[in-house]
Amino acid sequence: MPKAINPADFSFFSTLVSCGSLASAARELGITTAAVSKRLALMESRLSLNLVNRTTRRMSLTPEGEAYLEGARRILGEIDDLEDFLWGAKQTPKGLLRVNATLGFGRSYVAPLARSFVQQYSDVDVQLHLTVAPPPLSDDSYDVCVRFGPPPDTRAVARLLARNRRILCASPGYLKRHGEPKTPQELCKHNCIGIRQGDEYGVWRFTHAKQKGKAAAEAGEENVRIRGNLTTNDGGVAVSWALAGNGILLRAEWDVKDYIEKGRLVRLLPGYDTPDADIYAVYPQQHRSTTRVKAFVDYLAASFDKAPGG
Repeated sequence: MPKAINPADFSFFSTLVSCGSLASAARELGITTAAVSKRLALMESRLSLNLVNRTTRRMSLTPEGEAYLEGARRILGEIDDLEDFLWGAKQTPKGLLRVNATLGFGRSYVAPLARSFVQQYSDVDVQLHLTVAPPPLSDDSYDVCVRFGPPPDTRAVARLLARNRRILCASPGYLKRHGEPKTPQELCKHNCIGIRQGDEYGVWRFTHAKQKGKAAAEAGEENVRIRGNLTTNDGGVAVSWALAGNGILLRAEWDVKDYIEKGRLVRLLPGYDTPDADIYAVYPQQHRSTTRVKAFVDYLAASFDKAPGG
């Protein structure tokens, strides 16, 4: 009796789901869309289960498909771990590497590093996906996620790549017209540029620099609910508005330090600290020993360490 589960299908199905459609998977695998559809149909026939719900525009996994994908990727990860154990440093990084990063930081920093990484490791294929916010670990749509702040999920491995602060700033033109705030509470009188990212939109948190490290109540943490007539989900757009003199911005140091050094933005409230925005490479536990993941994370860490201010 033929076996219902064919291990050779694991990689195929994982690629299919990562690509998001039969046509995209066909391009990735170098075969026709009809061939992808036929292979998927044969898998489902052997299993006597539907793994994928198909529509004209998109596809989604059935509960059985979700279970199959989870098991397939776990087994593929274990195979990678075994290969690394057997060959260790002798193995050359190769295969598909799915990388996630946020929009602005991904375009400015991760994309150039991904390009130079594949020039050094030609057997690795990098797929870079930029999103407004980091995907949940349960998404299983990436191998490495470059994000601000450590993940709340302890099932992930998080490696610190670079220290990073959030800086309050505005253009000289805006400050000339509206004055410079001297305390966090004075921000309520200003036009503040909002960024809809994460769960803390609309509230800026400050701690006096001399009190940093103490409990929030003891340190006198000040939470300011900001107001303003410009809001976006793109950090790059927010920075452009601040440069144009449209308001006060709270943004990661990596995004505004060059403008501050050139005098196009002025740092405000230097005696207060805001929550850190340290940069991490995050990846699922099952990928901790994969050669291509380790090589890419090491490459990122070395590159950020060499960067000015890194």
